[in-house]
Amino acid sequence: MKRTLFASALCLLAPIAAHAACAPTDFAIKDFQVNVSAGGIRTKMIMKGELVNHCAEAAAAQIEISAKDGSGNVVATKKAWPAGTTNIGPGQSISFDLGRRFRYQPEMQTYAAGIVSVRSW
Repeated sequence: MKRTLFASALCLLAPIAAHAACAPTDFAIKDFQVNVSAGGIRTKMIMKGELVNHCAEAAAAQIEISAKDGSGNVVATKKAWPAGTTNIGPGQSISFDLGRRFRYQPEMQTYAAGIVSVRSW
């Protein structure tokens, strides 16, 4: 009985151990730029950048982008996994554009992007 419980607990905790290999500090966002273009029915936002894996193992990172007004108050925040459920190899990078996740608001003045979590798929 005790062995069964131990084995069950080990199986439940094994995926958590997989998360510990890489940390958010092992990833970087490079060349993040925001462009707003008016045209058509609505204003289009382009939020491009490059997500770089500096970890020794393949992993994926979740990023968070915040749009702030002129006073520094957050107007909108979105999280995304730019690589989806695909791991990024050590030393590799992927390009992303998450502008489609935001609806433009005139008070948006500055933008910040950061890594919030890491996992291996």
